[in-house]
Amino acid sequence: MAMSTWITIASGLAALNVLLLAALGFVWLRNYRQFKSPLVLGLLAFSAVMLVENLGAIYFFFSMGMLYANDVIAQQFAVALRGLETVALAVLTYVTWQ
Repeated sequence: MAMSTWITIASGLAALNVLLLAALGFVWLRNYRQFKSPLVLGLLAFSAVMLVENLGAIYFFFSMGMLYANDVIAQQFAVALRGLETVALAVLTYVTWQ
């Protein structure tokens, strides 16, 4: 069964989120090694948890697409949530790298 366009978009956004989270995790790990701050450790834990969540989403989009197969609104909602997450992570990545 072919994936719908909406699920393909959601998968692409989740993959972009994985890249953004990897970049954030890299910076925060480097900063934690230097400063040993509990706040930076919390940010590092945040990026790790969100990374696992996005990898899990990608897995389920590909392996269990039938969960969304009959409901276009559910597919669009999944894209909307992934899109909002991408915007939030893009802003966080931008300010982190500044």
